[in-house]
Amino acid sequence: MKKMSVLIAAILAFCGLLFLGSQQLSRQSGVTSAANTLSLYNWGDYIDPALIKKFEQETGYHVQYETFDSNEAMFTKIKQGGTAYDLTIPSDYMIEKMKKTHLLLPIDHRQLTNYHYLDQHFLNQSFDRGNRYSVPYFWGTLGIIYNDKFVKADEMQHWSDLWQPKWRNQLMLVDSARDIMGMALVEQGQSMNTTNSQTLIAAQQQLNQLSGNVKAIVADEIKTYMIQEEAPLAVTWSGEASEMLAQNSHLHYVVPSEGSNAWYDNMVIPKTAKHKKAAYAFINFMLDPHNAAQNAEYVGYATPNKQALAYLPAKVRQDRQFYPPLSTIKHLQVYQDLGARKVEEYNDLFLKFKMYRQ
Repeated sequence: MKKMSVLIAAILAFCGLLFLGSQQLSRQSGVTSAANTLSLYNWGDYIDPALIKKFEQETGYHVQYETFDSNEAMFTKIKQGGTAYDLTIPSDYMIEKMKKTHLLLPIDHRQLTNYHYLDQHFLNQSFDRGNRYSVPYFWGTLGIIYNDKFVKADEMQHWSDLWQPKWRNQLMLVDSARDIMGMALVEQGQSMNTTNSQTLIAAQQQLNQLSGNVKAIVADEIKTYMIQEEAPLAVTWSGEASEMLAQNSHLHYVVPSEGSNAWYDNMVIPKTAKHKKAAYAFINFMLDPHNAAQNAEYVGYATPNKQALAYLPAKVRQDRQFYPPLSTIKHLQVYQDLGARKVEEYNDLFLKFKMYRQ
C-alpha cells in the first residue's frame, strides 16, 4: 500500500510539472487565454474577415466568431444565456426589445475614442435615445430594384408604381411581413409602425390588389432572379440590392421619396459579457474611419461613419441609390418594437395575403 501511495504521489508530481511546463510554453508562444478573448456574435458575412485578423494582430485579442440569421434567433440565444457573448449586432427594433428585457449593458462613451467620427444624423434614434446602449455599425433602406431593359426609370419611382397592371406577374417580394406590410402602409400614407388594426387590415387589402403582379415571395432567391434577369422588379433591402447591382449593370435601386424603412444595425454589449475591455477595443477598432470604409466596401451596406466616406471610392460615396439625399432620408421610418401581440397581427395579415395569392 505504501509503495502504491509513493507511486501515486510521483505521478501527481509529474502531472504538476507537466502543467507548469505547458503554462510556461503557452506564455512564451503567445497561446490565447480566456482573458484576451472577444466573443463576437454577428450576422453571417457581415464583416470583412481581413479586419478580424487585423484586429487580432493589432490588439492581441483572439476573436471567437459566431453568426446568426435573424434578430429573433440572436435574441433567444442571448436571453438563454448559454454563451456569454461580449458583443453582438442587432437591428433597431431588437435593440429596443433587448433594452426592455434588461439584456444590455449601458455604453461607457468615455471609452469610445473614435465615437466622434459617427455622423450625427445616425445617432440618437428613437430606439436608443442618446445611444445609451448601442453604437452604429451599418444602416440601409428598403426599396425597389428594377432592370432598365424592361423598366424605365420614370416608371418606377414610387411604391404606387408597383400596382400598375403592366407589371402583372413581374414582381418579386422579399419574404418579410414587417417590410411588405410597411410598404403597403406607406403607399396609403400611413405609419410603418401603426398599431391600428383597421389600418393594418386596409394595408393587407391593398396588398391583395397587388397579388396579380407578384411573381414570387422569396428570400435570397431574389438575387438570382434579378441577376439572371428572370424578373424585372423586386422589393428588397439596400445591401442585397448592392450585391445584385455589382453583378448586373442593368439593375438600379430606388428608395421612394414618399418614405420607406431606414434600418440600423448597431453594436451592443450583452449583460452577460465577460470581456468588456475587449468589446470596447473592437468597437473603437470598427469606428476607425479606415476600418469602417474597408468594411463598407466589403459588405456593401452604407456606413454611418462620416469620416470613412472620404476613404471610399467616389462612385460609392456619391451613389444616391445607397446614400440617398437628406430630402429622402427625412421621410424614412425606423421600425419600433410593437410588442409580441401586434407583431403577430402583422404576421397573420401578411400570411393572409400570401394565401390570397394562391
